[in-house]
Amino acid sequence: MSLLLHCESISKSFGVRTLFKDISIGFDDTERTGLIGPNGSGKSTLLKILAGIEHCDTGKITSRRNLRLAYLPQEDRFPAGLTVQQVLLDALKDEHADDHDKLTQVEIQLGRTGFERTDQLAETLSGGWRKRLALARELVRQPDLLLLDEPTNHLDLEGILWLEKLLSNASFAFLLVSHDRYFLENVTNRVVELNRTYEDGYLSINGSYSEFIEKREEYLTAQSAQQRALASRVRREVEWLKRGAKARTTKAKGRIEQAGQMMEDLAGLKGRNAQTAAMQIDFAATDRRTRKLLVAKDVAVSMGGRRLFEHLNLLLSPGMKLGLLGPNGSGKSTLIRLLTGELKPDSGEIWQAEGLRIVRFAQDRRHLDKTQTLRHALSPMGDNLNYRGSSIHITAWAKQFLFRSEQLDMPVSDLSGGEQSRVLIAKLMLEPADLLILDEPTNDLDIPSLEVLEESLSDFPGALVLVTHDRFMLDRVSTEILALDGKGAARPFASVLQWQAAKDEEEQSRAAAARTNSTKTAARPSTPAARKKLSWNEQQELEQMEEKILAAEEDLHAQQKRMEDRDVLADHVKLREICTKVDAAQTLVTTLYERWQELEGRK
Repeated sequence: MSLLLHCESISKSFGVRTLFKDISIGFDDTERTGLIGPNGSGKSTLLKILAGIEHCDTGKITSRRNLRLAYLPQEDRFPAGLTVQQVLLDALKDEHADDHDKLTQVEIQLGRTGFERTDQLAETLSGGWRKRLALARELVRQPDLLLLDEPTNHLDLEGILWLEKLLSNASFAFLLVSHDRYFLENVTNRVVELNRTYEDGYLSINGSYSEFIEKREEYLTAQSAQQRALASRVRREVEWLKRGAKARTTKAKGRIEQAGQMMEDLAGLKGRNAQTAAMQIDFAATDRRTRKLLVAKDVAVSMGGRRLFEHLNLLLSPGMKLGLLGPNGSGKSTLIRLLTGELKPDSGEIWQAEGLRIVRFAQDRRHLDKTQTLRHALSPMGDNLNYRGSSIHITAWAKQFLFRSEQLDMPVSDLSGGEQSRVLIAKLMLEPADLLILDEPTNDLDIPSLEVLEESLSDFPGALVLVTHDRFMLDRVSTEILALDGKGAARPFASVLQWQAAKDEEEQSRAAAARTNSTKTAARPSTPAARKKLSWNEQQELEQMEEKILAAEEDLHAQQKRMEDRDVLADHVKLREICTKVDAAQTLVTTLYERWQELEGRK
């Protein structure tokens, strides 16, 4: 284990606002660290300071000699006119290697990140492929430490799964900022939360994200107990002081000074514990009792000459929570436009209940006027607004969404991405809905806000259609998953893990078929070599194979059934355990079938 970077008492402020203060923390070469924290805690700023892009106000940063450090920002920018290959070659321009070696490194890295065309202009790539190229640009430099700021942004779910595999097999250390809890669980071995609720300004736990959650709860419980105990001691000291204690003796002076220190400590504890406030979300529903809110019958749609989906049947009723899955371009946004009536299907029909009230969250935030002040965006009609029949002042309403009163006269354009998302959610809460459609509502929201949003969506009595790449939210909120592949299929699943298990099974089947075809192609067309006959043990193995396969498939189905249990879905630790068992059971089934085919071929 070797220390790569160390921060000593670093602080950073913007104007009068302090992001973090006196942070001392180190990162070594064995760590795969996830950096989390509420919006505005300074996560991205800390990464920029570590990368040398910004400077801390106080303190210093030391690094290992000749440390190779790379940084992946949230926004992916490339020089105009460069191809995919040229972007990576440009990243190696200062490396001491000949052109042939550089080109070899580039080709290898582009292959690892999935690029087939290296002559495509970088500026023409989609958001997901731009993210892959930006990552390849950093990886080709062969870093010792990679800093990643929200690396799953712009990636679809399949892209996120690809990134998980890449980072899980990484030979370098990394520090990444992410709000994706499954992603953190699967790729990190240390979690650091940057938050002023902790005495050191952060909490660091070695282990998975689920282990961090357990340890954090223990820490906060202990800190609350410490506050209660200290408050009791302060009350006793205050009573002693009120009795007119005279500071005539050294002992009395010491006690008075100690009482003052305890009061300061108590104020600090109260301040830290108050930092745990979370956004308050509660979507309003109508009192409609209609069972059928929206019905889609045998719907088919094509775009640009490509069939997105067909034979789609859907019934949305109160209490149903439908999660939409699929790669970018598979038709999720198109389906939403069909449900809202903006588009008509090529065939089939979509029926809405009379007077159906649909409230929609658009991922592009086009319903948000960024020239308005925050005050006007939250309450267009004045300083008081009506929420569920009650009048509430704009200051209290803003506080419910974690906005400070001094922010009310700021233009919306000056707010962070997470803050703009909170404005949109606040506007939606004022509109009672029969059907709530949320298209990527999790973008830029911190984990505490995601948890509150999940609670609100679970409690929403109307119907919900949810599009998000956040697998944790999909599994926790959805009662049903609809997966689109963009090639015509629309398949229902009980959970994200069930979908992922099916996807893994399909990939394994394709890989097995490819291996079989490769073997056939490699075989010489001349007279085949004499096949080795089955031994007695192999004959016995073949006779028992059907029974073994049947037992293995029953075990696989049983494990998949457990993934549908709502108690399991609510516990991501159990989900992870069962997912591992499903993978093992699927691998066994595939192995047995391959062995069966081999033995059958030699009979």
